[in-house]
Amino acid sequence: MSVDAAPAHRLFPLFADLRDRTVLVVGGGVVATRKVEALLGTGARIVVGAPVLDATLAGWAAQGRIEHRAGAFTPDWLDDAWLAIAATDDADVNRAVAEAGERRRVWVNVVDDMALARVHLPARIERGPVQVAISSGGGAPMLARLLRERIETSLDESVGALATFLTRHRHRIRARWPDAAARRRAFETLLSGPLPSLLRRRRHIEAERHFDAVLAPDSPHAAAGSVALVGAGPGDPGLLTLRALRVLNEADVVLHDRLVSDDVLQLARRDAERIEVGKQANGRSTAQDKINALLVEHARAGKRVVRLKGGDPFVFGRGGEELEVLRAAGIGYEVVPGITAATACAAYAGIPLTHRDHAQSLRLVTAHAKDSLDTLDWPALAQGRQTLAVYMGVAMLDTLRERLLAHGRAPTTPFALVENGTRATQRVVIGTLADLPDTARLHAVCSPALLILGEVAGLARSLHWFGARPLNCHNATLSQAA
Repeated sequence: MSVDAAPAHRLFPLFADLRDRTVLVVGGGVVATRKVEALLGTGARIVVGAPVLDATLAGWAAQGRIEHRAGAFTPDWLDDAWLAIAATDDADVNRAVAEAGERRRVWVNVVDDMALARVHLPARIERGPVQVAISSGGGAPMLARLLRERIETSLDESVGALATFLTRHRHRIRARWPDAAARRRAFETLLSGPLPSLLRRRRHIEAERHFDAVLAPDSPHAAAGSVALVGAGPGDPGLLTLRALRVLNEADVVLHDRLVSDDVLQLARRDAERIEVGKQANGRSTAQDKINALLVEHARAGKRVVRLKGGDPFVFGRGGEELEVLRAAGIGYEVVPGITAATACAAYAGIPLTHRDHAQSLRLVTAHAKDSLDTLDWPALAQGRQTLAVYMGVAMLDTLRERLLAHGRAPTTPFALVENGTRATQRVVIGTLADLPDTARLHAVCSPALLILGEVAGLARSLHWFGARPLNCHNATLSQAA
């Protein structure tokens, strides 16, 4: 017969105002220092009791930021304390502090002793006046820290500025909407509109003007739409920036390229509308004018729109063109950079784009159509000791080879074709310029693939680390020795 254990009691979360109140920290070492550091901004009178203090605590005492009570702990140290922290490496001393606090009705935290502690200090996230506290009840502090790290990535630094702004105008908000329900709707309008983005971009005057407009008696309180151009990187969702992740979590509509990976799309808000607007050579494509119209249409409907582009929106992503359209339409926007294909594919293939011995410059080139090839400076591209990263060039490899050779690039120049870079299906095909198109056809290389040409491409043989080993013209993976 089994008997279920009694359910553990839950802790009551509480934020304490410690201004001008005494907090006693018993201990003078590293742990005590960490606890004192967390208390320094609270306005508390911090008293540290210990025979000696470490260098950091001693420095704070010399500056007058804390008081030092020298000697061994005695219960009278708690006489004027509101909170005490036992942070020594002596279990008997920690127990004495806890027992003395119990008799005096002083809350005591005993570091790493769940049984003795009567108050627990949570893992904290701070964004200005905003604090998020996480507690595991004292039983699993490492779990609380892990959760703190995960939540921290989703809270933009501008949250603190937003909280400060709303606090400063709290009286105006309450006066404008004395009814609680109406005030709640007004807050939803403010928080879903451009105010957070304006504060994040440090557009404080515009933020004040927007706030004044929302508070105006004749304001319809309609949330203004906006567009974020977001770089999705080459496919691995782990390469997204924190800002990109936050914007995706806030999106109402996501207009995404065909090459944006499903793993990245899964990070968008679950109920966001997803619209594919990709372009594909010799296939179904969405005209740029149509994409522009969709951006304006959804933003004018009050939606938070994310234009999600593979790589970086400002590197062969037509991001500049789209910003010009948004600016002409009077729509607010921001740009979230992404890791462009040249950087990511080269890194995942073990190819340094620059190298003191091989390449002192890097050129990014697009070759998605014959007309674009005609505009390139071929004599400059054919120079040695530089790296060429060619985007969208799979269909033009024969022409690329012939023009580079014709302008003096050595036929023995190494190349690497990185297909589906950073993804589980990544392949790297290597060889020399002379056999570039033949090797690509041998291995049926297809888009998306980035061509890296230059001496550094030869380092893929020895520096590869992700996925299968590179393939060569002999249709076999290179040996381990290679």
